[in-house]
Formats: sequence, C-alpha cells, structure tokens
Amino acid sequence: MDRSGELSSVRRNAVFATVALGLLLAALDQTIVGTALPTIVGDLGGASHLSWVVTAYLLAETIATALAGKLGDLFGRKLLFQVSVAVFIVASFFCGFAHNMAWLVAWRGVQGAGAGGILVTAMALIADYIPLRERGKYQGALGGVFGVVTVLGPLLGGLFTDHLSWRWAFYINIPLGLLVMLICASTMPKLPTAARPIIDYLGIAMIAVASTCLILMTSWGGTEFPWLSPEIIGLGVGGLVALLLFVVVELRAREPMLPMRLFRNPVFTICGLLSFIVGFSMFGALTFLPTFMQYVQGASATASGLRMLPLVFGLLITSIASGTIVGRTGRYKWFPVIGGLVTALGMWLLAQMTALTTLWVESAFLFVLGLGLGMSMQTLTIVVQNTVNYHDLGVATSGVTFLRTLGSAFGVALFGTVYTHSLNTQLERFGPLLGALDPRRLESPAGVHSLPAPIRLLVVGGYTEALQTVFLSAVPVGLLAAVIALFLKQVPLRDTARAAARDLGEGFGMPESPDRTEQLERAVATVWRQKGNAVAPHVLASAGIDGGVGLAWCLSRVVLFSEHYGQARVADIAEHYHLPPQVLWPAFQRYVADGYLGAVDGTVALTPRGTAEYDRIATAWRHWLSGELSDWHDTSDEEFEQAVRQAGRELVFEDETPPAPVSAVPALPEAPARTGPGRHRA
Repeated sequence: MDRSGELSSVRRNAVFATVALGLLLAALDQTIVGTALPTIVGDLGGASHLSWVVTAYLLAETIATALAGKLGDLFGRKLLFQVSVAVFIVASFFCGFAHNMAWLVAWRGVQGAGAGGILVTAMALIADYIPLRERGKYQGALGGVFGVVTVLGPLLGGLFTDHLSWRWAFYINIPLGLLVMLICASTMPKLPTAARPIIDYLGIAMIAVASTCLILMTSWGGTEFPWLSPEIIGLGVGGLVALLLFVVVELRAREPMLPMRLFRNPVFTICGLLSFIVGFSMFGALTFLPTFMQYVQGASATASGLRMLPLVFGLLITSIASGTIVGRTGRYKWFPVIGGLVTALGMWLLAQMTALTTLWVESAFLFVLGLGLGMSMQTLTIVVQNTVNYHDLGVATSGVTFLRTLGSAFGVALFGTVYTHSLNTQLERFGPLLGALDPRRLESPAGVHSLPAPIRLLVVGGYTEALQTVFLSAVPVGLLAAVIALFLKQVPLRDTARAAARDLGEGFGMPESPDRTEQLERAVATVWRQKGNAVAPHVLASAGIDGGVGLAWCLSRVVLFSEHYGQARVADIAEHYHLPPQVLWPAFQRYVADGYLGAVDGTVALTPRGTAEYDRIATAWRHWLSGELSDWHDTSDEEFEQAVRQAGRELVFEDETPPAPVSAVPALPEAPARTGPGRHRA
C-alpha cells in the first residue's frame, strides 16, 4: 500500500494530533520562558546569563534543524521524531531541576536540539502519513497551531511562574511529551526509509563552530571579558576562520547543507539577510519586553504575558492581511520595506516607555511593533520558493529558515550583552547607596520592588535606562531591513506561491521541510485545498472519461489493491471503507457489464479496455497538475517531471469517496469474507 493509504481517517487524525502536539511543545519553549526569566534570574542568580537561557535553545535548535532532515531520511522520520521527543522530555526534566544558571543554560541547549528534530520532522511526517488530497488542510491546521503557540507561550509562562513555579514551564513538557510518545507508537506504522542520504557533517560542524564562537564573542564582549581581551579576539578570529572553512566545505560538498550557488541568486541573498534580521529583531523584543514590564513597571509574570498580546495581535493582523494581498495581487516587495520601517518605529516607541507609561499607551506601542514584524515575516520564504529551481527548492527553503533561527540566536545574545553592560553601568553609579544591600534583591522583580522607596526609584531607573538602550539599539536593525528590502526584486509569483501566501503558518515563520519533493507536494496540496474535490468531474470530463468519478474510483481501487496485494477483492475494498460488500458490488458490476473489469469469484481485474481507460484517467490528472504547475519553468528537469507524475498518481489513488450504489444493476453474489495476508489493513 502507498505510504498514506494504510491509515484510516481516525488514525490519520491521531497522527496529526501527535505531530501537532509535538510541534506545540517545541515551538512553545521558544517563547514560554520569556515571562519566567526575571523570576528564574532572581531564583538562580546569574543575571548576566539571562539571554543565554534563550540563546542556547535557539542555537542548538538551529544546528539540529540542519541535521535532522537527513537523519530522518537515514533512520526513518518516525524514529527521529520519537528520539527528538525523548531528548526534549529528558532535557525539560533537568531544566526544571536546575540549581544554577549554568546548569539551566546547558540543558536548554539539549532541549533546543530535541526541539529542532521535532520541528523539522513535523511537516515531513504529515507528508508521510496524510494523503496528498487531504494534506493541504492538515498543513494549514499546523500553521494555526504554530500561530497559537506564539500567543500562548508568554501567557503560560507567566501563569506557571505566578501560580505554581517557573519550573513548571519545563515540567509541563514531561506529561505532554510522554503522551506524544505513546500515541506515536500506537498510531504511526513504521515506514521504509529512503535511500541513504549524503550528510554534510563537516559543513554542519563548521557552521556550528562559527555560530558558537561569534555568539560567545557578542555575549561575553564587554561583560565577562574586555572587548580587546585575548579571549574575545580569539573567539572572533576562530568564528571567522570557521565561517571561511564552512564556505570552502560547501563549495566542495556533494550535497551541501547551504549551497553557495544560492547566493548567486540575488532574491535568495536578500531574503536570507532579511530573514536573519527579522529573527534578530523579533526574539530580541520578545525576550526583553517581559523583563521591562516586571522590573520597571512591577507587573506580575502573568500580567506581562497578557500585556504581550497586542504585539501578537498586530503580527497576526498583518500576517493575514499581507498574505491575502500577496495571494491576490502577486505583489510583495513593499511589505518587507514598510515592515522594516514600522518595526524600527515600534522599537523606538518602546524605548520611550517608563514606569509611568500607561497600559493603553504601552499596548499601542506593542501593537505597532507587531504590525511591522508581521509584514516582514510573511513573504520571505514564499519569494525564495518562487524563484529557485526545483533542484534547489528544499535547500533554499531550509536555508531561509536556518538563517532566521540563527538571527534569533544572535539577536538575543547581542541584546543581552547590551542589556547586561548597560545595567551594570547604571547600578555601578549607585554603588555607595546599594553597598549594604544583598545583591540578590536586585536580581528579582519582587526584590527590586520591595526596596525602600528612594533606593527602589534609583534601581528601577537603572533597569529602565538599560532596557531603553536595548530597544534603541534595535532601531537601526529595522531601518537596515527596510534598506535591504529595497533591493528585493519583484518577480511574478507562481500560482502555488500565491495560494501558500495565505497560510497562517507562513506568517509566523513555521519551519519547512528541507525535502524538495515534499515542498512540491505541499504546493500541490495547497492548490488542491483551494480548488477542492469539485475539480475532479471537470478534469475527467475534459478528458472524455464517460464513466466520470465513479469509474475512476473503481478502476484506481483495483489497480491499487492489485499492485500491493496481488489481487483486488471487492470484499477487502469494502472492508477498508467500512462498508458492507453489498454496497460496492453494484458499482463494480456495472463496470464489469461495460467491459472495463473482469470478475471471478469476488476478485476483479482490469480488462484491456479498463487498462486503457485507467491510463487515460491517470493522464488526465497529470495534465491537470502540469497545468497548475506550468509556471514552475522546470519542464526540462526529469526529477521535477517524475515528482509531478508521482503527485498525479497519488491524486488518482487517493480519491477515497466510494461511488453511490447503483441499485438498477443487479448485484453479483456476495463473495465470502477472507482473512490472511491479502487483507487490506484499514
């Protein structure tokens, strides 16, 4: 049986629920700690390492996503998904039991590695188990899950911190992760692995070393070590050397993780830079906004999560609006330009906030920032997918995702350095006044706001100025994004890209599969979701198929069961669709009478006329699909043509709506039910 046909609709939904819950876990931990960070710092100490709780997760996730796709092909995606969830659960347990900041940062890195595996395999598992005709709606629903997580993360982090403990932001992953493991083991059948892929281990190692060195340099420079110290200079030189070696390795690798030829495409280069900058800006803001609300304004963790909602709503509005406009008009260039300018404005407005800023004014500022981020995030992946050829579709898509996540890690690290340096400078000014105080009181929001009024005002002022400096330092980043976006070429969008622009997941930057075949199938699934099953009668009618959908369904069932089980018994087909055999016999008997099928003792087979008609049906679907993908300009690529043919074949086989009974035709005698290896598994 083909990879999705063995699952009943109930099991498909169970598979989707498993994948969605896994995706929720991995995405949630990108944002859930933001509102808990001030309390974590107050409990564990180590305020200078605050940003590393987020950076370690993002950096490990970035490296894991570069490796996970190939490992899934090598060992099987189900196994990789299970291993990634297991790693995530174990790391969550040890994060919850952290007794110092170094321990928490280390296990956050392990947790990020597990999350990277989950995120990459989520979309691939949908492609493995969900039929092509149904895949579009499931992928759209996954995008909704990813969007909801952006809303829920800060709020849940605040609720756990205030009403249980910050440790529950990690403990909650354990029962949910175990549930994912249990459902995964019981609902996902094991599938054969693909051909052994070529994994660019050396390239991944070089980019991991380069990223780690450069992020450590930006994190430690001016805080742990002076900028001109041997340690910082050594990290900078090591990072640049590793980056140069990465380029050399990628130029020579058989299957590089990030082919250098992509950067000859100016659209990919601009979109890659913009993705890096958008990730840089977004996570920088999301990480330090709850810190401002709790230290400066005295808000609780829960309240700071709620106060983040205007930002998310703004992001949601412009993501949907820009996607709709791009989908209808095909025009996208000015969205990242305006988005960069509005993001810069939003950051500047945040830098004007103080302890006296009212809730309504703060909400308006956050809403403006969300509007800018939403316009910037929406189009980048779609534009890249629209301009590269089929052979580079997977690596280009994963490359944009990789750069966005890497930008997030750098953004949090660099903003963390700005924050730590500025805060230390502010507090050193008040050293004589604070000398008698326990330093730990200055590290938690509760401790700060329990200080005597004169000292509290000084400390809050120090936090205010430090965080205002962080937001001001982000303004040039938004302006830079707008300037770079001016160089983004406007090219005609493929119809499939226009349809994908309306997906919610694109607006929130949901990770994409690095497999080009799955990317093509996703485009087909998106088109199918837009046009629906209503297109089937027109496709068959245009090809002159007299029997219409009913004939196509019966012939394709016979071919499908014969290919995989050696013969097609109507009783087995009926059992698969949970129908009594008497319901299907009249339809099959009709086509026996018309000469399309032959029947012997309950087993049906195609006659020469039926074989010719089936070939016409398959050709009709391939022609329809080729028409839908006519603007891909890859008709000379044999691999692309093979992928289109396979997608067309799946569309023929996956019509799972049995024809209505034909009561006017006398039924054949019911064949006896049979068990054994020839039974089709539902």
